[in-house]
Formats: sequence, C-alpha cells, structure tokens
Amino acid sequence: MSDPAQILRDFKPTREFFIGIDSDGCIFDSMEIKHKECFAPMFIKHFELQAVSKYAREVWEFVNLYSKTRGANRFPALVRALNLLRERPPVKTRGVKVPDTKALDEWIARETKLGNATLNAEVKNGNRGLEQVKRWSDAVNAQIEDIVKGVPPFPLVRECLDKINQKADAMCISQTPAEALKREWAEHGIDKFVKMIAGQEMGTKTEHIKFAAVGKYANGVGTAL
Repeated sequence: MSDPAQILRDFKPTREFFIGIDSDGCIFDSMEIKHKECFAPMFIKHFELQAVSKYAREVWEFVNLYSKTRGANRFPALVRALNLLRERPPVKTRGVKVPDTKALDEWIARETKLGNATLNAEVKNGNRGLEQVKRWSDAVNAQIEDIVKGVPPFPLVRECLDKINQKADAMCISQTPAEALKREWAEHGIDKFVKMIAGQEMGTKTEHIKFAAVGKYANGVGTAL
C-alpha cells in the first residue's frame, strides 16, 4: 500500500516561510458542534453507555474540548475517555460495563497513521477487537457529514490567509479525516489558500510539519498555528 504521506515528503517550497494551520477550532468554529452533536452521541450509542449517558457525555467533552487533549486524534481520545469513564464512581455504582481498550491500545502502539483507512484494513484483516471502534468511527463520520454544514470560517480568516500567502506556503494540518477537511474547506471556498490539506491519514500534525517543512526552509523557518 502506498504511503499517503509521501506527497508531504515530496512537497517543494515556493515561499520563504512555511505555516501549518489546523482546521477545527482554528479556521472553523466547529469543535463544539462536532463533539457535542456527533462524537458524543455516537460514543454513547456504539459503546452502550445509555445508562450513564450524562457521565459519558461529560467525559467525552472534557477529553476533547476542555482539557489538554483537546484536538487529539479520535482514537487516543477514545481510549482516554473510556478509561476515565470506567473510574467514575457513578458508573461503578450503576454496574455499567465500560468496554476495555486492549485491542485499541495495541493498534495505536504499532500504527503510525491513525485513521479510518488503516482501521478498516485492520478489521478487514481479521482484528475483531476493533470492530466496535470501526462502527463508532464510521457513524461519527456519517453524523458529521449530515449535521456539520453552514459553519463558516472565523471572521477575518480569508483576509489572514491571503496575507499569509504573500510570504509563506500555507498548509492545513489536522487530525480530522481528509475527506471531511476537503469538503469543509471547499464548501467555503478557502481551499485555494493552502498548498495542501493533510488529514489523519498522513500521520500526526507533528509529522505533517516534519515531512513538509523540516530542512526545506532557510534557517529552519516555519511555524504552526
């Protein structure tokens, strides 16, 4: 299977500087709607947490919106949310069985590109321990496509991107699936402002910057927003 990150390694500078820009929460004010209306409901549904839905929602929002792991890849975020939920006293007293993360932990430890494509391949190759995770991730993507529409960029985003383009190569770097990123940027006509849109399939945000920019700009010039 070809490496989806190769296009980043092959990228050649056209400006003096490089600027990597995240999407959710940086370009679009979409973190709240995605996590509250898409991720959290599917977390409750697909991991059978209906009996503790209040606490499951609180944990999901804490991990993904209100703590230091805000903006993390969905799969490590899922591990943290399940493990925190399992330790909550109200969950224990209700006798709700929170699924373990053994199969997910093992996959995260050896997979460098945590995305739907690699997850799908893992399940197709017989990893039954990740079937529930795949159902959840697929459902989240369907919810986002159905619900997250008409969320414009923050005010002055276009003006900022235009100024950035005058001096720097701009690139979207995100842990959102590339398909969703391309759809959202194209919906609002701002995809023309970036050289490339890199999603979770191409690695972590740190790897995006490393592959696309490190060693390619004079004096190591580059930054990320």
